[in-house]
Amino acid sequence: METRELRYFVTVAEELHFSRAAERLGIAQPPLSRAIARLERRLGVTLLDRDRRRVALTDAGQVLLDEARVILAATAAAARRTRRAAAGANRLTLVTKAGAGHELLQKLLDAHAVEPDAAEIDVLLCGMGDQARMLRDGRADAALMQRPFDSLTGFDTEDLLTEQQVAILPAGHPLATRTSLTMADVSDVPGLPLARWPRPDGTYEPGPGPEIHDQSQLAQLIALGHTMAVLCASSRSWLWSAHTAVPLTDAPHVTTVLAWLPDNRSRAVAGLVRTATRR
Repeated sequence: METRELRYFVTVAEELHFSRAAERLGIAQPPLSRAIARLERRLGVTLLDRDRRRVALTDAGQVLLDEARVILAATAAAARRTRRAAAGANRLTLVTKAGAGHELLQKLLDAHAVEPDAAEIDVLLCGMGDQARMLRDGRADAALMQRPFDSLTGFDTEDLLTEQQVAILPAGHPLATRTSLTMADVSDVPGLPLARWPRPDGTYEPGPGPEIHDQSQLAQLIALGHTMAVLCASSRSWLWSAHTAVPLTDAPHVTTVLAWLPDNRSRAVAGLVRTATRR
Protein backbone atom coordinates (compact mmCIF):
# COMPACT_ATOMS: atom_id res chain seq x y z
CA MET A 1 0.00 0.00 0.00
CA GLU A 2 1.15 3.53 -0.77
CA THR A 3 0.61 6.45 1.58
CA ARG A 4 -1.11 8.29 -1.28
CA GLU A 5 -3.68 5.50 -1.58
CA LEU A 6 -4.22 5.50 2.17
CA ARG A 7 -4.72 9.26 2.16
CA TYR A 8 -7.26 8.91 -0.64
CA PHE A 9 -9.10 6.18 1.25
CA VAL A 10 -9.18 8.11 4.54
CA THR A 11 -10.63 11.14 2.78
CA VAL A 12 -13.38 9.09 1.12
CA ALA A 13 -14.10 7.28 4.40
CA GLU A 14 -14.44 10.59 6.23
CA GLU A 15 -16.61 12.24 3.59
CA LEU A 16 -18.57 9.10 2.55
CA HIS A 17 -18.99 10.88 -0.76
CA PHE A 18 -16.62 10.51 -3.73
CA SER A 19 -17.28 13.95 -5.25
CA ARG A 20 -16.67 15.79 -1.97
CA ALA A 21 -13.59 13.66 -1.28
CA ALA A 22 -12.19 14.41 -4.75
CA GLU A 23 -12.79 18.12 -4.26
CA ARG A 24 -11.07 18.02 -0.87
CA LEU A 25 -8.09 16.19 -2.37
CA GLY A 26 -7.90 18.49 -5.37
CA ILE A 27 -8.24 15.70 -7.94
CA ALA A 28 -10.91 14.49 -10.35
CA GLN A 29 -13.39 11.86 -9.19
CA PRO A 30 -12.58 9.10 -11.77
CA PRO A 31 -8.92 8.63 -10.72
CA LEU A 32 -10.02 8.65 -7.08
CA SER A 33 -12.56 5.90 -7.73
CA ARG A 34 -9.96 3.88 -9.63
CA ALA A 35 -7.44 4.26 -6.78
CA ILE A 36 -9.95 2.95 -4.21
CA ALA A 37 -10.91 0.03 -6.47
CA ARG A 38 -7.22 -0.79 -6.98
CA LEU A 39 -6.66 -0.76 -3.21
CA GLU A 40 -9.61 -3.12 -2.70
CA ARG A 41 -8.27 -5.52 -5.33
CA ARG A 42 -4.83 -5.51 -3.78
CA LEU A 43 -6.22 -6.26 -0.30
CA GLY A 44 -8.83 -8.69 -1.58
CA VAL A 45 -11.63 -7.06 0.44
CA THR A 46 -14.49 -4.63 -0.01
CA LEU A 47 -13.76 -1.43 1.88
CA LEU A 48 -16.79 0.61 0.86
CA ASP A 49 -20.37 -0.34 0.05
CA ARG A 50 -21.53 2.10 -2.59
CA ASP A 51 -24.53 2.59 -4.79
CA ARG A 52 -26.17 5.59 -6.41
CA ARG A 53 -27.57 6.84 -3.12
CA ARG A 54 -24.85 6.34 -0.54
CA VAL A 55 -21.35 5.27 0.41
CA ALA A 56 -20.79 3.29 3.63
CA LEU A 57 -17.80 1.73 5.32
CA THR A 58 -17.67 -2.04 5.62
CA ASP A 59 -16.24 -3.65 8.75
CA ALA A 60 -12.98 -4.14 6.86
CA GLY A 61 -13.08 -0.50 5.78
CA GLN A 62 -13.44 0.66 9.38
CA VAL A 63 -10.39 -1.36 10.37
CA LEU A 64 -8.34 0.12 7.52
CA LEU A 65 -9.54 3.63 8.39
CA ASP A 66 -8.28 3.25 11.96
CA GLU A 67 -4.99 1.73 10.84
CA ALA A 68 -4.47 4.21 7.99
CA ARG A 69 -4.87 7.19 10.30
CA VAL A 70 -2.14 5.78 12.54
CA ILE A 71 0.15 5.10 9.55
CA LEU A 72 -0.33 8.55 8.04
CA ALA A 73 0.23 10.25 11.40
CA ALA A 74 3.40 8.21 11.96
CA THR A 75 4.65 9.07 8.46
CA ALA A 76 4.06 12.79 9.01
CA ALA A 77 5.75 12.60 12.42
CA ALA A 78 8.77 10.84 10.92
CA ALA A 79 9.09 13.57 8.30
CA ARG A 80 8.97 16.33 10.93
CA ARG A 81 11.57 14.65 13.13
CA THR A 82 13.83 13.96 10.16
CA ARG A 83 13.75 17.61 9.08
CA ARG A 84 14.61 18.73 12.61
CA ALA A 85 17.50 16.26 12.75
CA ALA A 86 18.80 17.43 9.37
CA ALA A 87 18.80 21.02 10.63
CA GLY A 88 21.40 19.91 13.17
CA ALA A 89 20.15 22.31 15.83
CA ASN A 90 20.48 21.24 19.45
CA ARG A 91 16.90 22.09 20.34
CA LEU A 92 13.59 20.45 21.16
CA THR A 93 9.93 21.36 21.43
CA LEU A 94 8.22 20.88 24.79
CA VAL A 95 4.42 21.03 24.72
CA THR A 96 2.29 21.84 27.73
CA LYS A 97 -1.34 22.72 28.31
CA ALA A 98 -2.01 26.44 28.23
CA GLY A 99 -2.68 27.59 31.77
CA ALA A 100 -0.74 24.78 33.43
CA GLY A 101 1.31 25.76 36.48
CA HIS A 102 4.19 27.87 35.19
CA GLU A 103 6.25 27.49 38.36
CA LEU A 104 7.13 23.85 37.71
CA LEU A 105 7.83 24.55 34.03
CA GLN A 106 10.13 27.45 34.91
CA LYS A 107 12.05 25.34 37.43
CA LEU A 108 12.54 22.60 34.83
CA LEU A 109 13.71 25.07 32.19
CA ASP A 110 16.10 26.82 34.61
CA ALA A 111 17.59 23.51 35.81
CA HIS A 112 18.09 22.35 32.24
CA ALA A 113 19.65 25.61 31.06
CA VAL A 114 22.70 25.16 33.33
CA GLU A 115 23.40 21.60 32.14
CA PRO A 116 26.43 21.12 29.86
CA ASP A 117 25.41 21.21 26.17
CA ALA A 118 21.81 21.95 27.14
CA ALA A 119 19.44 22.04 24.20
CA GLU A 120 17.40 25.13 23.44
CA ILE A 121 13.78 24.47 24.38
CA ASP A 122 10.83 25.87 22.44
CA VAL A 123 7.73 25.82 24.65
CA LEU A 124 4.55 25.13 22.73
CA LEU A 125 1.19 25.79 24.41
CA CYS A 126 -1.75 23.60 23.47
CA GLY A 127 -5.38 22.96 24.29
CA MET A 128 -6.58 20.52 26.91
CA GLY A 129 -5.63 16.95 26.11
CA ASP A 130 -3.68 17.81 22.94
CA GLN A 131 -0.23 16.83 24.26
CA ALA A 132 -0.46 13.13 23.35
CA ARG A 133 -1.52 13.87 19.79
CA MET A 134 1.27 16.41 19.32
CA LEU A 135 3.88 13.97 20.63
CA ARG A 136 2.69 11.24 18.28
CA ASP A 137 2.47 13.42 15.18
CA GLY A 138 5.95 14.88 15.67
CA ARG A 139 5.01 18.47 16.46
CA ALA A 140 6.55 18.05 19.93
CA ASP A 141 9.47 16.06 21.31
CA ALA A 142 8.40 16.01 24.95
CA ALA A 143 5.35 17.04 26.95
CA LEU A 144 4.17 17.93 30.42
CA MET A 145 1.14 15.77 31.18
CA GLN A 146 -0.87 14.86 34.27
CA ARG A 147 -1.77 11.53 35.76
CA PRO A 148 -4.61 10.47 36.11
CA PHE A 149 -6.19 13.01 33.72
CA ASP A 150 -4.05 12.39 30.62
CA SER A 151 -3.62 8.97 29.02
CA LEU A 152 0.07 8.06 29.25
CA THR A 153 -0.27 4.81 27.33
CA GLY A 154 2.59 4.40 24.88
CA PHE A 155 4.86 7.00 26.48
CA ASP A 156 7.88 6.88 28.75
CA THR A 157 7.50 9.24 31.72
CA GLU A 158 9.36 10.81 34.61
CA ASP A 159 7.40 12.10 37.61
CA LEU A 160 8.01 15.78 38.38
CA LEU A 161 5.46 16.87 40.98
CA THR A 162 2.59 15.31 42.95
CA GLU A 163 0.01 17.63 44.51
CA GLN A 164 -3.46 17.70 45.98
CA GLN A 165 -6.49 19.13 44.26
CA VAL A 166 -8.54 22.18 45.19
CA ALA A 167 -12.00 23.46 44.39
CA ILE A 168 -11.93 26.79 42.53
CA LEU A 169 -15.05 28.74 43.53
CA PRO A 170 -16.47 32.23 43.07
CA ALA A 171 -15.07 34.27 45.95
CA GLY A 172 -18.53 35.26 47.16
CA HIS A 173 -19.97 31.74 47.35
CA PRO A 174 -20.74 30.31 50.84
CA LEU A 175 -18.48 27.29 50.21
CA ALA A 176 -15.55 29.69 49.65
CA THR A 177 -15.45 30.42 53.39
CA ARG A 178 -14.68 26.78 54.26
CA THR A 179 -11.12 25.70 55.14
CA SER A 180 -11.59 22.37 53.35
CA LEU A 181 -14.17 20.49 51.30
CA THR A 182 -14.88 16.96 50.09
CA MET A 183 -15.84 15.79 46.63
CA ALA A 184 -19.37 15.19 47.92
CA ASP A 185 -19.55 18.85 48.98
CA VAL A 186 -18.89 20.07 45.43
CA SER A 187 -20.51 17.35 43.34
CA ASP A 188 -24.06 18.73 43.34
CA VAL A 189 -24.19 22.38 44.41
CA PRO A 190 -27.45 24.12 43.38
CA GLY A 191 -26.76 26.82 40.82
CA LEU A 192 -23.03 26.06 40.68
CA PRO A 193 -22.40 22.96 38.51
CA LEU A 194 -18.92 21.54 38.01
CA ALA A 195 -17.18 22.52 34.79
CA ARG A 196 -16.95 19.74 32.19
CA TRP A 197 -13.63 18.90 30.55
CA PRO A 198 -13.17 17.33 27.10
CA ARG A 199 -12.44 13.62 26.95
CA PRO A 200 -9.51 12.35 24.82
CA ASP A 201 -11.76 12.14 21.76
CA GLY A 202 -12.91 15.75 22.22
CA THR A 203 -16.44 14.90 23.43
CA TYR A 204 -17.90 15.83 26.81
CA GLU A 205 -19.65 13.85 29.51
CA PRO A 206 -23.32 14.86 29.77
CA GLY A 207 -24.14 17.20 32.61
CA PRO A 208 -25.38 20.66 33.58
CA GLY A 209 -21.94 22.31 33.80
CA PRO A 210 -20.48 24.34 30.93
CA GLU A 211 -18.14 22.71 28.41
CA ILE A 212 -14.68 24.13 28.99
CA HIS A 213 -12.40 24.89 26.04
CA ASP A 214 -9.61 26.94 27.63
CA GLN A 215 -8.44 28.47 30.88
CA SER A 216 -9.60 32.01 30.09
CA GLN A 217 -13.15 30.82 29.54
CA LEU A 218 -13.06 28.81 32.77
CA ALA A 219 -11.70 31.72 34.80
CA GLN A 220 -14.41 34.05 33.49
CA LEU A 221 -17.26 31.60 34.14
CA ILE A 222 -16.11 30.93 37.71
CA ALA A 223 -15.78 34.66 38.42
CA LEU A 224 -19.33 35.17 37.12
CA GLY A 225 -20.63 32.45 39.43
CA HIS A 226 -21.69 30.11 36.62
CA THR A 227 -19.48 27.15 37.48
CA MET A 228 -16.72 25.79 39.70
CA ALA A 229 -13.78 23.53 38.94
CA VAL A 230 -11.60 20.90 40.60
CA LEU A 231 -7.96 21.55 39.71
CA CYS A 232 -4.40 21.00 40.90
CA ALA A 233 -3.28 23.15 43.83
CA SER A 234 -0.73 24.85 41.55
CA SER A 235 -3.65 26.44 39.67
CA ARG A 236 -3.68 29.04 42.47
CA SER A 237 -0.97 30.82 40.47
CA TRP A 238 -3.47 32.12 37.89
CA LEU A 239 -6.45 32.85 40.15
CA TRP A 240 -8.14 36.24 40.14
CA SER A 241 -9.37 38.12 43.20
CA ALA A 242 -12.85 36.90 42.18
CA HIS A 243 -11.76 33.28 42.80
CA THR A 244 -11.15 31.24 45.94
CA ALA A 245 -9.30 27.91 46.15
CA VAL A 246 -10.38 25.47 48.87
CA PRO A 247 -8.44 22.20 49.48
CA LEU A 248 -10.28 18.94 48.77
CA THR A 249 -9.49 16.33 51.41
CA ASP A 250 -10.54 13.22 49.45
CA ALA A 251 -9.74 14.07 45.82
CA PRO A 252 -7.03 11.91 44.19
CA HIS A 253 -3.61 13.50 44.02
CA VAL A 254 -2.34 14.61 40.61
CA THR A 255 1.16 13.93 39.31
CA THR A 256 2.71 16.08 36.60
CA VAL A 257 5.08 14.06 34.44
CA LEU A 258 7.54 14.64 31.63
CA ALA A 259 6.49 12.36 28.76
CA TRP A 260 8.20 11.32 25.53
CA LEU A 261 7.99 8.55 22.94
CA PRO A 262 10.07 5.52 23.94
CA ASP A 263 11.65 5.23 20.50
CA ASN A 264 12.84 8.84 20.50
CA ARG A 265 16.65 8.78 20.13
CA SER A 266 17.13 12.54 20.31
CA ARG A 267 20.10 13.63 22.44
CA ALA A 268 18.21 16.80 23.25
CA VAL A 269 15.31 14.81 24.71
CA ALA A 270 17.71 12.55 26.60
CA GLY A 271 19.31 15.63 28.15
CA LEU A 272 15.95 17.00 29.29
CA VAL A 273 15.03 13.63 30.80
CA ARG A 274 18.33 13.59 32.71
CA THR A 275 17.49 17.03 34.11
CA ALA A 276 14.07 15.78 35.18
CA THR A 277 15.53 12.76 37.01
CA ARG A 278 17.90 15.00 38.98
CA ARG A 279 15.23 17.37 40.27
